[in-house]
Amino acid sequence: MYDLHTLDSDSPRPSTYSVRNELVANKADWQYVLSARTLQLAIADLGTAWQNFFDKSQPDWGKPAFKSKKAARQGFKTDRAKIVAGKLRLDKPRGVKDWYDIRISKHTDLSGTLKVVSIYRENGKYWASLPFEVELDDKPQTGDNSAVDVNVGHLNYTVGIVDTLPKRLRKLYQRINFYQKQLSHKRVVDGNKATKGSRYGAMRTKLQRDYRKVANIQHDIMQKFTTQLVNNYDKIVIEDLSVKEMQMSHVASKGLQRSMFGYFRQILSYKCDWYGKELILADHEYPSTQRCSKCGHIKVGADKITLQGNVTHRTKHSEYVCYSCGAILDRDENAVANLLDLI
Repeated sequence: MYDLHTLDSDSPRPSTYSVRNELVANKADWQYVLSARTLQLAIADLGTAWQNFFDKSQPDWGKPAFKSKKAARQGFKTDRAKIVAGKLRLDKPRGVKDWYDIRISKHTDLSGTLKVVSIYRENGKYWASLPFEVELDDKPQTGDNSAVDVNVGHLNYTVGIVDTLPKRLRKLYQRINFYQKQLSHKRVVDGNKATKGSRYGAMRTKLQRDYRKVANIQHDIMQKFTTQLVNNYDKIVIEDLSVKEMQMSHVASKGLQRSMFGYFRQILSYKCDWYGKELILADHEYPSTQRCSKCGHIKVGADKITLQGNVTHRTKHSEYVCYSCGAILDRDENAVANLLDLI
């Protein structure tokens, strides 16, 4: 145990710098195999995590979660990487004589200032995340507004629908389900010996590969759609959903996770900040689904629409029937129109 007052006499707990200096001074031999900045950056991340812990306004407030050594992804970070002649040059570890630059695809845009590079190993392969700081072009004001109603499997907005569960994703989920069942069966039959077998390892690699494909497809859909929104609209309205409270069962949780509601809001928020567009959050109690966009009537009690529609009036899930003005609307289109009324 370190003496806290020795580390930092002006603070009741050790600071980021004092902990970093203490650990760097007592480096183990194995730590010299990686970048010299690995330990320093890890301590800096830990310090940031604890600062966030003392700020209860954070969306996911709580104690820092440490990554497991058994996690599928293992990696480190360095802020001394450079791009030299179109290749990635990492800082050379201590005691290494032969050191080579890493070739990068010719189609990659390397403009901007290279920041902290993340190197990690996943599914038996090594990956590098290269964040660049660039100057953003101002997006012209269009004078148009839009609203987005998020649903499991699709996103509805002013002029159309974005499918977040295309056919290629459904096929991958079927294959993932098959691999998971096979691995589970092997563990039941062979016990602890199953995870040490070559066939188990090969199937687990296939499962991890398909998970990576799913993530790439989902991120591509969300990135393209959010870019389209900030390009075409000045004001965008979305619902301030409490995703954790919506996860009532494992079935609902799986659908919500696949729809990536949180990821959609996260990237749309920072893109609106980048390009000077306004993001409006509708209160989570705003009745966008129950309100009639034609007359403003709000359904209550037995007239409310549920995930199964309305049993009392025998209406479908995707159907909105107003019992005040008689309008028959599409449920999702009606929700988009109600969100648009908040502008």
